[in-house]
Amino acid sequence: MPTGGMRQRVGIFGGAFDPPHRAHEALVRSAVAELALDALHVIPTGHAWHKNRQLSAPEQRLAMTQLAFAAVPQVLVDAQEINRPGPSYTIDSLRALAAAQPDAELFLLIGADQAAALTSWRDWQEILQLATICVADRKDSTRASTQFVAEKMFPQRFLHLKMPAMPISATHIRASISAGLSVNALVHDSVARYIADHHLYHSI
Repeated sequence: MPTGGMRQRVGIFGGAFDPPHRAHEALVRSAVAELALDALHVIPTGHAWHKNRQLSAPEQRLAMTQLAFAAVPQVLVDAQEINRPGPSYTIDSLRALAAAQPDAELFLLIGADQAAALTSWRDWQEILQLATICVADRKDSTRASTQFVAEKMFPQRFLHLKMPAMPISATHIRASISAGLSVNALVHDSVARYIADHHLYHSI
């Protein structure tokens, strides 16, 4: 805990992590530094009701996420969505963290595409009450200067993080593995070994 009565600063970063890759790690490291986070909960998605494809087994995605962020001491890989039955919603994870750490200041890390769709999320206005929304903007982003819909309504609840340009996607990684290509430069070494050992993504 921080000394001097300061509120603990806790981040939340969710995703399928199928697989987690180096852009995820870069985002996490930048957010920890820029937001001065005491802890960052990385939360693999449980039942991804919004995905149009079947995710890898939850225990495999959890294991890869633990490997990917093992070298970032502030990260806590949080299995709450995997352990929660039914669809995964961000609001449920935020409520759980707020209840467990009522004095903490919460920061939700999302991408620009997620920020644009935020008003379609379940109980999105409560999300803004519980956490400051931290939007990861790439340094080379050509996004118009206009604010997101939710940001126009509640500008004080948004922050923007400038991220390094890392055009890496899990979709590209899965396709590369299926095509027999090396992805060692795109994922952490331990994640690459896990993928190889478990023969993941060879048929997608």
